[in-house]
Amino acid sequence: MTTREEIVTAARGWIGTPYRHQASVKGAGCDCLGLVRGVWREVIGAEPETPPAYTPDWAELPAGAAEEAMAEAARRHMKEVSVDEARAGDVLLFRMRAHGPAKHAAILSGENRMIHAWSGRAVVETAMGRWWRARAAHAFRFPGVED
Repeated sequence: MTTREEIVTAARGWIGTPYRHQASVKGAGCDCLGLVRGVWREVIGAEPETPPAYTPDWAELPAGAAEEAMAEAARRHMKEVSVDEARAGDVLLFRMRAHGPAKHAAILSGENRMIHAWSGRAVVETAMGRWWRARAAHAFRFPGVED
């Protein structure tokens, strides 16, 4: 069984890791998905699948795609919960543009707090204010975490 505390502690261990698109190496570089992948490896084990190549464009939806790739991948391996039910240790996916795909991920670290890799910066723990809440589109729970 994995605890919410273990997930948050693992995510906090990535704070300060520089932003690197498609990377997932603690201390060396990661993007928002790389952070979630790295925490998965630390608390769950081997990654269940390798993500396909993706661009850093938050507004893109692959040609001909009707679904959201990040949310679909999360559904294959995590339990989806409502955004309002998400708690510390859960993963949130955000739509950065209206009608765009959910392409930014964060791990909740407490009430109104989240850990995420911010483009051009590093992994940080920040407040989840009104701006972020308005963009939260999906929430997922790591396997083995109690409701």
